Amino acid sequence: MSDVARLAGVSIKTVSRVVNDEPAVHPDTAERVMAAIEQLGFRRNLGARNLRRGSTTGTIGLIVEDVGNPFYSELNRAVERIATSFGRQVLTGSSEENSDRERELVLEFCARRVDGILVVPAGLQHGYLVPEMRAGTPVVFIDRPAGDIVADTVLVDNLGGTIEAVTHLARHGHRRIAFLGDSPDIFTAAERLRGFREGCVRNGITYDEALVSMGTPTPDAIGNAVKRLLDGPDAATAVIAGNNRVAVHLLRALAHAERRPAMVGFDDFELADLLNPPVTVVAHDVSALGHAAAELLFARVQGDQSPPRKVVLPVHLVARGSGEVAP
Repeated sequence: MSDVARLAGVSIKTVSRVVNDEPAVHPDTAERVMAAIEQLGFRRNLGARNLRRGSTTGTIGLIVEDVGNPFYSELNRAVERIATSFGRQVLTGSSEENSDRERELVLEFCARRVDGILVVPAGLQHGYLVPEMRAGTPVVFIDRPAGDIVADTVLVDNLGGTIEAVTHLARHGHRRIAFLGDSPDIFTAAERLRGFREGCVRNGITYDEALVSMGTPTPDAIGNAVKRLLDGPDAATAVIAGNNRVAVHLLRALAHAERRPAMVGFDDFELADLLNPPVTVVAHDVSALGHAAAELLFARVQGDQSPPRKVVLPVHLVARGSGEVAP
């Protein structure tokens, strides 16, 4: 606060009043203080009492897209297990794929002086984290990299997994393979689409833009895509679902379709092995993703100063039936 006061040309008491939204501060003065706060990256320290006693706040922050998605629920559980072993609790929030919400959550957790941040990024602008990282708050990105800063990142092999899915379908005789993905500005969706293109090239299949549908996966959007992709003489004989939500919406749409193509999903999901036919998937260990990210974070908390790391975890295809259907 003293640095903010010095830059703004006011007393520490005035800075305190502005930060705590107290009355009797002239608007021009408050504006100078806020500008200094923004310039210096100052955050109100809600855990100051703990820190003055020489202890940590005992918490880390985790920001995911949607805690209601089973993928992120499992990720959260994995992070909690590691955090518990280090004597920490986890504060979790959903960004809802909104970059402003992501920033709001991250900075709120930083204001509470969490010992570290794990974030599944919703946007591409992460410069707002630089002051926090310089102040000593370690940050690890999960499932997607940061957009414009260099930081620790833990990913899965999105590219290789989709190439494997295309290759698997090609080995079973499919040449007209469709790809249904999430919004293309999401890293995982873009990487899986890139893997689809590469898989087509490697297997001598002509990449056809008409067989690709990218966008926020809703029941209506996937239903309309299925009608288009399965219609006509050049219809797709196989479909790759770009993530677990796409796969679920796709299965619902196919329940009402006249013909059912072969199907491979990226991300396993609950009951996939009990459907008729059971769903072939490109699977990866979500718990391993959470464990790896949390362990990397706590290594930083404990003083690891090595250069930022990029960890890519393997995936594997689980053949169950739906991806082994002939054209």
